[in-house]
Amino acid sequence: MRFFADFHLHSKYSRATSPDMDLEHLDKWARIKGIKVLGTGDFTHPLWLKELKSKLEEAEPGLFRLRRQNKLAQNNGWHPPQDSNKENGEDLRYLLTSEISCIYSKNNRTRKVHMMIFAPSFEVVDKINAHLGWIGNLKADGRPILGLDARDLLKIALDASPEVLVVPAHAWTPHFSVFGSESGFDSLEECFNSLTKYIYVIETGLSSDPAMNWRLSALDNITLISNSDSHSPHRIGREANIFEGKVVGYKALMEALRLGKKAPVSIANRLVETIEFFPEEGKYHYDGHRNCQVVLAPEETKKHKNICPKCGRPLTVGVLNRVMKLADRPEGFVLEKAAPFRQLIPLEEIIAETFDMGVGTKTVEQEYQDLINRFGSEFKILLETEISEIAAGNAQIGEAVKRVREGKVKIEPGYDGEYGKIKIFEKSERDNFSRQKALF
Repeated sequence: MRFFADFHLHSKYSRATSPDMDLEHLDKWARIKGIKVLGTGDFTHPLWLKELKSKLEEAEPGLFRLRRQNKLAQNNGWHPPQDSNKENGEDLRYLLTSEISCIYSKNNRTRKVHMMIFAPSFEVVDKINAHLGWIGNLKADGRPILGLDARDLLKIALDASPEVLVVPAHAWTPHFSVFGSESGFDSLEECFNSLTKYIYVIETGLSSDPAMNWRLSALDNITLISNSDSHSPHRIGREANIFEGKVVGYKALMEALRLGKKAPVSIANRLVETIEFFPEEGKYHYDGHRNCQVVLAPEETKKHKNICPKCGRPLTVGVLNRVMKLADRPEGFVLEKAAPFRQLIPLEEIIAETFDMGVGTKTVEQEYQDLINRFGSEFKILLETEISEIAAGNAQIGEAVKRVREGKVKIEPGYDGEYGKIKIFEKSERDNFSRQKALF
């Protein structure tokens, strides 16, 4: 028995988020996606915490579900069959999480490190918030900006409870991460000093995948997780984690994350796989300068000495370049016994590229809804459903899902805040599908 978990997202109280990032819409979209465990995000924000306490009830120790009276009906055309997680119960489980933006000076440099916190209870959340509230304004943003050393944040969280898990978020992005080219560190030890032993997990982020992280031997005993960092409900699950076993509580999930590949088969939950973007699709995979529309591979950046060839300003050095700088292993190295991963493209993006339309268009949204209603959940479609069954409704979408599963896609790499551009079909192939459809 397996289930999907996405731990990192933001509420409607964070900047640049959808007003639908509330518990009701997240619950609805988790069913559409096929997600069983979802982070709450933003537990540091007073108004969001008030909603969490009033609308959630404990289901298992440290895991919560939305109270029945708060659920949205699957209406307006949504009527998917029961999803594949029925064995674990139909209700989504929420896990208390938050992200903190630590901005501070260390070793004569300004550091900007985003950190995730996983908490076992509201009581522990209250302790953490009380301490952080002395340091900065928790009301200003769902992801508060605090003048706090990441190491000190780790200590505050551990002092609140030894069951807390603290995780460096999107560990490679240039501007706000532990290894970021603009303000990060060259090692976990440089960031966390004597408390490094309490860092068990890092989040790889959209612009890197586990294979890139395996190139650093220093991360061999660190569990790699992947999450959506979603700011709107329909984007949850774009990266996710697959666990084995039944959902039994917070402690079992944290044990699985702390032990990672060392976890014995006998434990209640094991992290068995992660769902990844193709890292080229991430916003910071390559180097570049968005204003000048300059995008460069690391080798080209080196030739230009990290300077934009158009305007002469510094380039934003991306994730691939940064990994190459810190790596002590060659590209293609496979870490023995590490959890495997699959690279996927969100279903809406697959449909949009197939039809050569935008993700938000009515045609794409209707096709997406029809597929969910036929097969049950997005993950079921992307990972399990027979291609012939998908193709029975639309041959081109069936072929597109097949190519994504096989990794047969072309992507112009993202850079300096711009997402990569996906290409599944050549124009001639798309025209051929159109002609065949016209014949029938």
